[in-house]
Amino acid sequence: MSFAREVNRAIRSTFVLWVIGAIIYPFVMLGIGQIILPFQVNGSLIKNSQGQVIGSSLIGQPFTSERYFNSRPSTTSYSTADPKKDEAGVLKTGVSGASNLAPSNSALIERIKGKDDPDPSKRVEGDLNRLKTAGIQPTADLVYTSGSSLDPHITPEAAKAQVNRVAKARGLQPQQLETLIAQNIDNRFLGIFGEPGVNVLKLNLALDALKSAS
Repeated sequence: MSFAREVNRAIRSTFVLWVIGAIIYPFVMLGIGQIILPFQVNGSLIKNSQGQVIGSSLIGQPFTSERYFNSRPSTTSYSTADPKKDEAGVLKTGVSGASNLAPSNSALIERIKGKDDPDPSKRVEGDLNRLKTAGIQPTADLVYTSGSSLDPHITPEAAKAQVNRVAKARGLQPQQLETLIAQNIDNRFLGIFGEPGVNVLKLNLALDALKSAS
């Protein structure tokens, strides 16, 4: 068999495998995903009552109003900072990531200071005082950031700790909010992986719907 024939066969085999692996397979998997899991394949996007996309169930958002259940802190402000006006440096490590500070590092509790944040108080201590002033029993996830700083969930305990504040701000009964939290708990995957959590965006959407219904 000639060398030219071997080269030709190798080129044709490579081309066929490229078509199968780079074109046919991805499009087939995409089509199957659109049929079986369309919500997940399209980014797990969440829409409001007007049909507008307001976020993803996979990416957290900052909620700080007393009328809503608050998210956990984020070292990147959930990537909402303007890269051109990032004096506080929250996006220095990219749009996702933790501070990578050890528990023994005093900088862990120091507030990131910028031009718009001259307060030298401690970030963690400040959050603890804010929570206690609001009558909220602090939980770990209401004080410390997640590994990605984009965690969309808080623990059921963290949500329940905010019930009285939200109920007072909205004029609702605490029992209504406790029921709402129970209805929005994401349990362990397959019953064994992970821990139960409450998606803050979904919970706050349900909260708005509850207010409208009342």
